[in-house]
Amino acid sequence: MQTIQNTDDLDRIDQKILRVLATDGRLPVTELARTVGLSKSPCQVRLKRLQDEGFIQGFRAVLNPERLGLEHVAFAEVKLTDTTEKALTAFNRAVMSVPEIEQCHMIAGSFDYLLKIRTADIQGYRRVLGETISALPYVGSTSTHVSMQAVKDSAF
Repeated sequence: MQTIQNTDDLDRIDQKILRVLATDGRLPVTELARTVGLSKSPCQVRLKRLQDEGFIQGFRAVLNPERLGLEHVAFAEVKLTDTTEKALTAFNRAVMSVPEIEQCHMIAGSFDYLLKIRTADIQGYRRVLGETISALPYVGSTSTHVSMQAVKDSAF
């Protein structure tokens, strides 16, 4: 697990709560409290504060892409024809509606965006690229990199 950098507002116990929850977000509060060395009530207070202050953005299920038949991962570099704020906003908004795009990052470099796309297979990727991604607002060109293996894949 990555070291938590913003420690000004977090003491050692807060940091431990975050590390434990990043590994198991479904851990009952009683077990979390025992793990970090607190009783249940103070642990609940800290947990609520960490949520209220935005250190914890939410809890979700981590799905198994293989079991869902979504094993193919590709990364697409996207160059836009226009990088005005209007164009960036239009592209950003449009990307949000494409379920196959798992991640979208604006990049400082030789291209504008890096997309992580998950599909069942290469044919599904080709279809999404040709019919959807290439038709997004202001897309000028794309370049694809296919993932052969996820060596490390974690949200934090």
